[in-house]
Amino acid sequence: MTTTPEPAGGRNPRPTRHRGPVMLRGGEPDPRTQGTTTDARLLDRRGPTDWVHTDPWRVLRIQSEFVEGFGLLAELPKAVSVFGSARTKPDDPYYDAGVEIGAALAKAGYAVITGGGPGAMEAANRGACEAEGLSVGLGIELPFEQELNEWVDVGIAFRYFFVRKTMFVKYAQAFVILPGGFGTLDELFEALTLVQTRKVTRFPVVLYGVSYWTGLLAWIRATMVPAGTINEADLDLITLTDDVDEVLAVIRESETWGDSGGGMRAPLSTGPSDA
Repeated sequence: MTTTPEPAGGRNPRPTRHRGPVMLRGGEPDPRTQGTTTDARLLDRRGPTDWVHTDPWRVLRIQSEFVEGFGLLAELPKAVSVFGSARTKPDDPYYDAGVEIGAALAKAGYAVITGGGPGAMEAANRGACEAEGLSVGLGIELPFEQELNEWVDVGIAFRYFFVRKTMFVKYAQAFVILPGGFGTLDELFEALTLVQTRKVTRFPVVLYGVSYWTGLLAWIRATMVPAGTINEADLDLITLTDDVDEVLAVIRESETWGDSGGGMRAPLSTGPSDA
């Protein structure tokens, strides 16, 4: 901050200080910056690092994650996000299903987006990669190390779950959800909530694995619908299948609902939402 004398005459003279484009008159200058410039302080020796962990700095980090994600994914071809458990083993039938789904999507011209981790995510990326499609991984910083799997062609690791979720939704024409745990359920219900409340254009949500998902859907139908917390029509937002061909058919059919997802494609629940 620099200080210049106030010219004589007129109002009572007050010291004038400049802080970048800001002019300040009166008051006491900050002794920590007096006699220095912003450039000098930037290039000077290292100071305290507590500011790196403050909320204003986190806002900039969040902004940078959105910029990086948008920049990386903006030119993707049409794509489908595939979710599933990181704990699915290579000898699990659902791993094989993930590979088959990833390959089918790639052959149909879709990029395959996953969380980039092991298990079902790896399977879908592997299927897409082996079918010579585009395999995308959107990783997340976790307390334990989790590298992007080897089948990811284009990848990025996020610090913040909510930024990562935005990328999954923004750049996908559909969600395909293999058996998984809390993280998979989180993605499932977030997608359904966004569609139900019309925060996003409707797109298909396909649950793969009839034996795995039937109990959950039966509970929703038997408990939530009678309680009035959702409408029965909300269940129409979900397709349940064990057939990879049906997965692909549902996604292809959705392309006739609107231009690249533009506009509301089909009527949703007309009742109030608890979201």
